[in-house]
Amino acid sequence: MEREIGKILKVSGPIIIGITEENMKMMDMVKVGNEKLVGEIVRLKENKIWIQVYEDTTLLKAGDPIFSEGLPLSVELGPGLLKGIFDGIQRPLEKIKEKKGNFIERGVDIPPLDRKLKWDFKPLKKEGDEIKGGEYIGEVEETSQVLHRIPVPPDIKGKIKKIVPSGKYTVEETIAVVETENGEKEIKMLQKWPVRIPRPYKEKIPVSEPLVTGQRVIDTLFPVAKGGCVAVPGGFGAGKTVIQHQIAKWSNADVVVFVGCGERGNEMTDVLFNFQKLIDPRSKKILLERTILIANTSNMPVAARESSIYTGITLAEYYRDMGYNVALMADSTSRWAEALRELASRMEEMPVEEGFPSYLATRLAEFYERSGNVKTLADTTGSVSIIASVSPPGGDFSEPVTSHTKRFVRAFWALDKELANARHFPSISWVDSYTEYIDEIKIWWDENISEDFYEKRIIIMNLLQQEQKLQNVVKIVGPDVLPQQQQLVLEICSLFKNAFLQQNAFDPVDTFTSIKKQYLMLSAIILFYQKSRDLIKKGIRIEELKNTDIYQKIVRMKTTYSEDKINEIEKLIKEIDEKLKEENF
Repeated sequence: MEREIGKILKVSGPIIIGITEENMKMMDMVKVGNEKLVGEIVRLKENKIWIQVYEDTTLLKAGDPIFSEGLPLSVELGPGLLKGIFDGIQRPLEKIKEKKGNFIERGVDIPPLDRKLKWDFKPLKKEGDEIKGGEYIGEVEETSQVLHRIPVPPDIKGKIKKIVPSGKYTVEETIAVVETENGEKEIKMLQKWPVRIPRPYKEKIPVSEPLVTGQRVIDTLFPVAKGGCVAVPGGFGAGKTVIQHQIAKWSNADVVVFVGCGERGNEMTDVLFNFQKLIDPRSKKILLERTILIANTSNMPVAARESSIYTGITLAEYYRDMGYNVALMADSTSRWAEALRELASRMEEMPVEEGFPSYLATRLAEFYERSGNVKTLADTTGSVSIIASVSPPGGDFSEPVTSHTKRFVRAFWALDKELANARHFPSISWVDSYTEYIDEIKIWWDENISEDFYEKRIIIMNLLQQEQKLQNVVKIVGPDVLPQQQQLVLEICSLFKNAFLQQNAFDPVDTFTSIKKQYLMLSAIILFYQKSRDLIKKGIRIEELKNTDIYQKIVRMKTTYSEDKINEIEKLIKEIDEKLKEENF
């Protein structure tokens, strides 16, 4: 039960110092003032408590009461999360709008999950069955795309004494009673979990399958595995948010959690309106049916920005425990780090690099370590993949957030402002980016696409590296003085950038490319290079090769051949092999 535990002593922005005679704990959730603003205890010293408040503290004063239930800051878990839009502390924004209007009132307290809505529950266990934490006791069709499996809370183990039959129940109704060593425990569809504590699993297992995004520069050159984590750093206007939108739309994740952490409100509005209209290419249903949105925009209280990341990862872990592959988009961790910096300064903590607190690296590590491919407590396999953008000031990748992040991720998609200014999107730099998932994904490529996919990727990466060196020469003396073979390298790389790497998110054909189509497109470009190289040795000039209709077909193939016509690219490859012969010139 909620009770008064103390009084406010001092107010410093989002940080409040209170005085209490109660035995409080770190990370206990409290409510401050007569409006009961939500906060969290972040420091204890003798009878003083430091509280991080997640709402605007204007008009709070010394002497106002502090309330607590003695529980940590937690999120509600259960059916009804999908298609939901929440703020950083999981308040349902759509329900707040219905009841309070377009602006969030201070102290508003509306539960995230609808208490009156009845769900069609189907039991998976029967009376007398032994059951332990994490196993599924029943299931609910949450949306037409996601079957919501109800897990037993991790700390419960025993025999089912009672379980309800199939029927419609609210999230607060008891669906089962389990006899445990400590007495009978009621199980409901509604559960709570502290946001700062990772949900348990049996073991982490090696990643083995790529997270297919449909973006060619990612899937072919810098792939990320399901259960992996990747940083997407870039300056203002480099295209971080658009890349995350594209991955959220087209990736082969079962569930998407999109966290807008300190970003502009119009970007979250764009996500919301687009996801309500977009059709999932796999299920042909509305994309929002497998998506959770957490909107903590730049005009919302800074402390709630700090909690939004933890709220998002906890919801992602919950669906992972059902055996789903979850993709978490965090946009952006720099805004989250800035919130840490502001809160640390309010608490008069010692600053280090650029004013950030000394525990910045620890917090980043804790966040990224919650990704992974795991064997759940129910013996199913699930994963959480983290795609987190970083917004370094001035595009400086040596600043603390970016440099610390690189220590904890295995893929790094560096965005190039020059590419963005040239309208080349996705603006992922093929020079500064890298991935460490190639060894695992190569096995999947060999088994599902082709055994020479990896070799062809190596060929094109080597050509891009050669081109980078040749460009330094070209800047001094121009391209015309280079030998024909080196000019061919420049030409093939230009062709690869325009016909393969550059992708139009607004073109219905080009916005998404399957791995199979990517392989065929890459094969066509590599074969054109190899045939052209042999012809140049026999005296054929590059200009003659560029004037062929084959060259023009390669340039246009990304928009000419849709997914149901990729066999036409196979015909194009045969045509390249047949027509690029010496006797045809």
